[in-house]
Amino acid sequence: MKLTVLTDNNTYIDAYFKGEPALSFYLECEGRKFLFDTGYSDVFLENAEKMGISLANLDGIILSHGHNDHTGGLAYLPPMPQTFLLAHPQVFEEKVLGKEDVGSPLSRKECEERFQLRLSKEPYALTEKLTYLGEIPVSCEFEPRTPIGSSGGKEDLLFDDTALAYRTEQGLFIITGCSHSGICNIMEYAKKVCKESRIVGVIGGFHLLETGERLQKTIAYFQQNRIRQLYPCHCVSFAAKAEIHTKCCAIQEVGCGMILEF
Repeated sequence: MKLTVLTDNNTYIDAYFKGEPALSFYLECEGRKFLFDTGYSDVFLENAEKMGISLANLDGIILSHGHNDHTGGLAYLPPMPQTFLLAHPQVFEEKVLGKEDVGSPLSRKECEERFQLRLSKEPYALTEKLTYLGEIPVSCEFEPRTPIGSSGGKEDLLFDDTALAYRTEQGLFIITGCSHSGICNIMEYAKKVCKESRIVGVIGGFHLLETGERLQKTIAYFQQNRIRQLYPCHCVSFAAKAEIHTKCCAIQEVGCGMILEF
C-alpha cells in the first residue's frame, strides 16, 4: 500500500503544495488506484498534478462521510463512468451547521450520472487486503455518537461516517477521514470485520479537539493496543497531538505531499 496525502490542513516547508482545512488521500493498493475523500475544493487536483499523479483512471472513489471538506472536490471531477463511488447511503443527505450548508455539493442523482454509485452500510472488500468498513457501531462507552449540526430538521449523528482498514503482516492499518464515529469505535469494528486483533497504525482525522476525559481514554486505548504508528491530521488540535505525543508515543507530522508506505 502506498498512500499519498493530496490535501490536508498542513503543508511542509519547502514542499510547495497547497493546503486547506480538508482531507484527500490517493491510495495505490494491489494494482488498483483509489481516491479517499476529495477535500473542499480543487486543491487535491492541483496538488496531484504537481506530484505527477494522474487521477484519470481511478478504480474507485471512497467517501468517509458527507461533509463538504471531504466531498467538495467531487464537483471538480469530470464524469468518470468507469469509476465507482463508494459511500454510506446517508452520505448525500442534507447537512446544516448553523445557517450554513456543509453537505456534499453534488446530489445522489448527480453522482449517479457521473460515477458508478455504490452505497453500502455493510463492509465491502475493495481488494484482498483493503476493506471499506461501512456503518460503525458504538462499542466504546467514552465515544458516544455526538451530533454535529442537523439533517432533515433533526440532529445529525453522522451515521454516514466510515473508514478503511488495510491488512498488513503486523496487523491492521486504519485510514480515516474525520472519525466522527469515534476513532476507537472505528478500530474496534475494524478488528471485528477483519478478524484481526492487532492494530499497527492509523492515519487521518481523529476529531480530537479538547484535552479532556475523552482524549485521555483514547490515549489509554492506544496504549492498551500498543499502537505505535500514529499520523493524526486534519481535525486534531495541536493540544491533542501534544498530549498524545507526550503520553503515548511519538506521533508523525502529516502534510500535503507526504507519502506513506505500509
